[in-house]
Amino acid sequence: MVKVLAEGRDPANVTAGELAQGEAVTIGADDDAAEILRTMGQHKVRRLPVIDGHELVGIVAVADVARSLPERPVGDLIEAISERS
Repeated sequence: MVKVLAEGRDPANVTAGELAQGEAVTIGADDDAAEILRTMGQHKVRRLPVIDGHELVGIVAVADVARSLPERPVGDLIEAISERS
């Protein structure tokens, strides 16, 4: 929404596809926590769509990972996501 408003566009007339940037990054429904951490860190994202085959089955966020893993891996993830490219 920030991008839409900054460009002076009407949010009611903008599709999500118009705002998409680059390739979608997802994880599989059966991926483990280590893979989630790697993917989030590599792509510097805080949320990942979870897919099962071609179907969206959920979203996993940093907070979800933080609640289920030891402190150190989560701290490393936050550091990786926060670094500027």
